[in-house]
Amino acid sequence: MVRKMSDSAIIAELEPIAERNLNRHLSVTTDWNPHDYVPWDRGRNFAMLGGQEWAEENSQLSAVAKAAMITNLLTEDNLPSYHRQAGAYFSMDGAWGTWVGRWTAEENRHGIVIRDYLLVARGVDPVALEQARMEHVTNGFGPTEEEEEQHKTDFLLSIAYVTFQELATRVSHRNTGKVCNDPVADRMLQRVAADENLHMMFYRNMCGAALELAPDQALEAVASVVENFRMPGQGMPNFRRNGVLMAKHGIYDPRQHLDEVVKPVLRKWRIFERDDFTSQGEQRREQLAEFLEGLGRQVIKFEEQRDRLLAREAKKAEAQAV
Repeated sequence: MVRKMSDSAIIAELEPIAERNLNRHLSVTTDWNPHDYVPWDRGRNFAMLGGQEWAEENSQLSAVAKAAMITNLLTEDNLPSYHRQAGAYFSMDGAWGTWVGRWTAEENRHGIVIRDYLLVARGVDPVALEQARMEHVTNGFGPTEEEEEQHKTDFLLSIAYVTFQELATRVSHRNTGKVCNDPVADRMLQRVAADENLHMMFYRNMCGAALELAPDQALEAVASVVENFRMPGQGMPNFRRNGVLMAKHGIYDPRQHLDEVVKPVLRKWRIFERDDFTSQGEQRREQLAEFLEGLGRQVIKFEEQRDRLLAREAKKAEAQAV
């Protein structure tokens, strides 16, 4: 019987590793300025300062690009919730506290630059965007009651979750840039995506170290996150509608989630090659493997349904054009 480690004990043991990874992050990250990525020459006043209010024809973004931009920005906007959780579940002392502060400052740049771009380029309705921000940030983001009841250990769940979430956000930002049909937006979102990738690497390394320290406990956290994964944008206005549109057009879909997020991280941690789990851990690993097989089947089903839908839409558009 392996004795379970407490959160405080795990955090203390991982402190030197957190410090090394913090220093690594600071050595490879690029400091950049949001204003350098915004096309200020496209801007003009809104009505309150004698200009014109936003109108739909102002936007050069497609419906897909708008949905993705709004979803990505509102996700970044909920930073107060993420900072609060990180401070509570990790630590605000030592290397952990320094990391939480640095990560928060870097994430804040993402919201600044995306909002500035959208307002200057008049990409989306600024009034609706602000109303959605107020609602989403007021509601916040955190574990559900079911998640809190099921899991008494928050630290391992947190570092497992943010590993997958940061990588998922990277994919979403990068693909959003591609559909904006604007090299300025694409360059901006490449910059944001590069940050997200570095954040993912910090958390991935820390969760990997936790797997070495407490294999069964960390595996349970990883499996729970994979099996119950939800993006932090859930709960924002129109999240489901925008998410469906993004999945339909390849911004972030089930295939990308499985092949570009879940599988690469699990391979990096050698989840299915490790030999340091107890029999209980091995049983949990088998459950995770079964879940992934089922997820793979769901991905194929989604792709088949999407292909049929897109084919019908293309045929309809072709008929209307005649």
